[in-house]
Amino acid sequence: MRFRLWGEERSTFVRTLLRLLVACFGVLTLLATGAPAQAAPVTVTNATQFTTTDGTVIHAHAGGMIKVGSYYYWFGENRNPDWTFKAVSVYRSTDLKTWEFRRDVLTQASDPELAVANIERPKVIYNSSTGTFVMWMHKENGVNYTEGRAAVAVSDTVDGAYTWKGSFRPPSGTTSRDQTLFKDDDGTAYQVTSADGNADLHIYKLNADYTGYDTGTSVVNPWDGKYREAPALFKRNGVYFMLTSGNSGWEPNQQQYATATDIRGPWTTMASVGDPTGYGSQTTFVLPVQGTAGTSYLYMGDRHGASSLINGTVNDSQYIWLPLLFPSPTTMVLPWYPQVSIDTAAGTIKGVGGGPYHRLVARHSGKCVDISEASSNSSVIALQYTCTGGLNQQWRTKDAGNGYVSLIAQHSGKCLEVGGAVTTDGAAVKQYPCNGATHQQWQFQDQGNGHYRLVARHSGKCLDVASASVANGARLIQYTCGSATNQQFQRLTV
Repeated sequence: MRFRLWGEERSTFVRTLLRLLVACFGVLTLLATGAPAQAAPVTVTNATQFTTTDGTVIHAHAGGMIKVGSYYYWFGENRNPDWTFKAVSVYRSTDLKTWEFRRDVLTQASDPELAVANIERPKVIYNSSTGTFVMWMHKENGVNYTEGRAAVAVSDTVDGAYTWKGSFRPPSGTTSRDQTLFKDDDGTAYQVTSADGNADLHIYKLNADYTGYDTGTSVVNPWDGKYREAPALFKRNGVYFMLTSGNSGWEPNQQQYATATDIRGPWTTMASVGDPTGYGSQTTFVLPVQGTAGTSYLYMGDRHGASSLINGTVNDSQYIWLPLLFPSPTTMVLPWYPQVSIDTAAGTIKGVGGGPYHRLVARHSGKCVDISEASSNSSVIALQYTCTGGLNQQWRTKDAGNGYVSLIAQHSGKCLEVGGAVTTDGAAVKQYPCNGATHQQWQFQDQGNGHYRLVARHSGKCLDVASASVANGARLIQYTCGSATNQQFQRLTV
C-alpha cells in the first residue's frame, strides 16, 4: 500500500524523519566514542603562551575567572602590540586547558569613554539578586597614569557584550589601580584595590547591585604604605587570604600574603610565598577548583612580555599556573613545577616534574632537614624535625661547578646557606634567595652506607645538628668537620 503526502503533511513528515535521524546518529556517536560526561584530567605547561582550540594565542592578561555551569570563563586584557587597549576578551573551558574564544566583551567601540583609554585587571562576579554579571576594572586615559579610576560594566549573560556604566574614584577620592573582586559566602561583594599611588591596599564593600561602592561603610586599609599591588583575595575554610605582589614595574618580585578571619581584620603581617620573583610571574587571580574530591586552589600568574625574562611586547606574555598548598589553616606555600595537572571534575591540582627532590635525613636522629613552619620568608632558620613529607623538607640540587651544588627548598624556591657567609663554628644555616654565592654551595662527601657530609664551599665546614640533639627543632649550624653522625645525612629521593 502506498501513501502520497502533499503540502504541509509532506513537510511535517520530512522534519520528523530528519529529527529521528539526528537523534539516532547522536546515540550511535556516543556509543561509538564513549564520550565522557565530565572533563578529563589535563596537563598544562608553564612559562608558555596558551592557545585556543584553533591555535590562536590567548590574550587574557591580568585577568580573572568565574565558573558558570560546567564552564570556566576567563576574562583578561587583550592589548595592541603598542600596549594600547584593544578589548577585554573572554574564553571558556571545562578542563582549564581546552579554551574556546567567545568574544571581545568590551572594546573601544563599547562607549565613547573607551575610545582613548587603557583598561586593566578586569574581574567579573555574578549578582544573584539582579541576575547580572558585573565587571570591575582599572581605567586610565590612554595617555598617562594620572586617572587611576575604577570602572564598571554589566551584562545579562556571562559572555555577552558588556554595557559600560562609567568610571569613578573610590569615595575617599584616592586612586584605584590594580584591583580585584571578591564575593563572600553571604553574597556581599568587595573591591580590593591598590590606592594612594599604589602605597596602600584598600578593601571596599560594594553596594547591593555591585555597580558602585557602599558609601555607608568605611574603607579597610590594613597595608598603609606597604606598596602592594596585583591583589588576589580568596577564602578557604573560613580564613581570608590576600595574595599580592610588590611594585617593580614589569619586573617580577616577591609575592606575599596575609590572612584574617574577618575581612575587616585584623590581618596578619605579610609573609613571603614562592621564590623571590614568583617564578618570574605576578599574581593575577586565585581560582578555587571544586570537585568530587574537594577544593583545590590555582595560582594564576602573568609573566609579562616586557620583563627581562622575555624582552618582548605584551603579546609575548606567558602564563604561570601553580598549585597553592596549605601546611596549616593560615599558611600557604607556592612550589614551582614546570607543569600542573588539573582535574576539574575531582577538584584536584597537582604539580608535575621539576625534581628530583630529596629528603636529607640526619643519621643520629632519623629526622629531616626542615625549614621552620614551612615559611617562605628569607633568613628563616633550618632545623631538624620528624620527617613528614612536607615540601619544606624537600630539596632539589642544582650544579654549582667543581663538585658543589645549590640546595633549593621545594616549598619556597630559596637556597640553603650559611647565614651572612660566616666562616666560624656555630654559624646558623638558613634559607635565602639564591644568588650563586659560595656560602650557598655544598659538596656531598660520601661517608659510606648511603650517608654524606655536606661541606660548605666558602668555609670548608660541615652541616651539623647543634649539640647532636635528637629533639625536634634542633638548629642546623656549620661546624668543623668530623666523623660524628650528627654531621651525616642520607639523601632519599622523594
